[in-house]
Amino acid sequence: MLHAGEACCAYVLIVTAVYWVSEAVPLGAAALVPAFLYPLFGVLKSSEVAAEYCKDTTLLLMGVICLAASIEKWNLHKRIALRMVMIAGAKPGMLVLGFMCCTVFLSMWLSNTSTTAMVMPIAEAVLQQLICTGLADSHDDSETTEAPEEDTGTSGSVVEIEIPNVKRVKARRDSQYPTKRDHMICKCLSLSITYAATIGGLITITGTSTNLIFAEQFNTRYPDAKVINFGTWFIFSFPIAIIMLVLTWLWLHFLFLGCNFRETCSLSKKRKTKREMLSERRIHEEYAKLGPISYPEVVTGVFFILMTLLWFTREPGFVPGWTSLFEKKGYRTDATVSVLLGFLLFLIPARRPFSSSSSSYESSESDPLAPMITWKDFQRLMPWEIVILVGGGYALAAGCKVSGLSVWIGRQLEPMSGLPPWAVTLLACLLVSAVTEFASNPATLTVFLPILSALSETLQINPLHTLIPSTMCVSFGVMLPVGNPPNAIVFSYGHVQISDMVKAGFGVNLIGVAVVMLAITTWGVPLFSLTEFPAWAVARNVTGSL
Repeated sequence: MLHAGEACCAYVLIVTAVYWVSEAVPLGAAALVPAFLYPLFGVLKSSEVAAEYCKDTTLLLMGVICLAASIEKWNLHKRIALRMVMIAGAKPGMLVLGFMCCTVFLSMWLSNTSTTAMVMPIAEAVLQQLICTGLADSHDDSETTEAPEEDTGTSGSVVEIEIPNVKRVKARRDSQYPTKRDHMICKCLSLSITYAATIGGLITITGTSTNLIFAEQFNTRYPDAKVINFGTWFIFSFPIAIIMLVLTWLWLHFLFLGCNFRETCSLSKKRKTKREMLSERRIHEEYAKLGPISYPEVVTGVFFILMTLLWFTREPGFVPGWTSLFEKKGYRTDATVSVLLGFLLFLIPARRPFSSSSSSYESSESDPLAPMITWKDFQRLMPWEIVILVGGGYALAAGCKVSGLSVWIGRQLEPMSGLPPWAVTLLACLLVSAVTEFASNPATLTVFLPILSALSETLQINPLHTLIPSTMCVSFGVMLPVGNPPNAIVFSYGHVQISDMVKAGFGVNLIGVAVVMLAITTWGVPLFSLTEFPAWAVARNVTGSL
């Protein structure tokens, strides 16, 4: 039987979850439901609920967004993307792999949505040139029936890289591509970007909002754990991303380009068609338009490297970190570094010191002291809806803890105690990866984290054994356009249909679950001591049972 407090908390949880899953109201608005229902039902005081809506991860996100705003403002992302395309070449297989590597790298530090929105216009410009070149060939070359075997490359962009008119792109969906081969290349490259953004988001704590939700809820529920930080998460997830990147590329190549890797991936100049050589030359021309690397780009790159190094060396675990230089322990987190460097971007002038030239800062020639980023730049990228959504998740978790609902849920799950830990984890992964196809990733994880934590405590399993894989698998909503925003962005360009996304996404989903299960049962075991029920979880379990 549920007591009054537990019943009230369960009601609030169900109402909020229904709003999140149905999206009858915006996600951020639905996340405010606990803010007024908990005080009304006497579960938490209004001041206690309000405190849950701004946590350490909110400041961490704000600092990262400052850096992301600088990267986008000074076109550093475009320089990175085009450089990697130049390295990969114009062969379709290598071109897809080059775009995937670039997207994974950017998505490690920027949100998946922002990365897709940045990279997709570059890819679309390349694909537009492919289509235009192919159509010209079909009019100029009388031997068009033999064109598919030769026209396997994509072309570099000769147009300004910008988001194309969506109506025009959608109208082109049923139009005639130069060849079926070209259409398949368009599908493969488009889908590879959204999948690569998802893979890159797994690597760092700040890579995607679901990682931040997990980190904050875990550290709040188990304050004595001290095992999840930027370094440990990176060590665990980086091999996962590399394996997934390779397998996903192979799967997409097999699905859309076939198995002739020698033809589509050869780096030999002798095997390049005339069209591919023209493509590479035009890609180089597009890169040349960016000019020499500018002073703001250098500053942004330095801040990017500095932030990463400070995150890694704060508390690496195997050696004392830089926080050991301070007398008081536990005061400084990754958010401290993030906000400090983000704040400095508002102070540092974008024009080179002691330079009379204004070419490095064309957008504000009238103000020589204009900073690297402005508040408008920050405001444009700051996902306030995600911040409120995360806060709503913390509020729900706090209510479940105070009311005792999480303990009650754990007791109902005791019949699963006969299952081995890997089976419990696999069931959790399959469940969240299925639900997240129809609901938003942050909302899905926010609902499941307290339940899985209670399940782990009840079954005497290290909570990390279920929570980390579930957090990663909740990002694998890749089968439908509604699964996550990057899917919708790629779908809007008109190269792929829902059937393409379902077919390709199903394979990527299976690859993701399999690789995550491999990781948690191999190198995750010694990294997080998963074979034992840790003392910090025992203490939490005993406290919750009182």
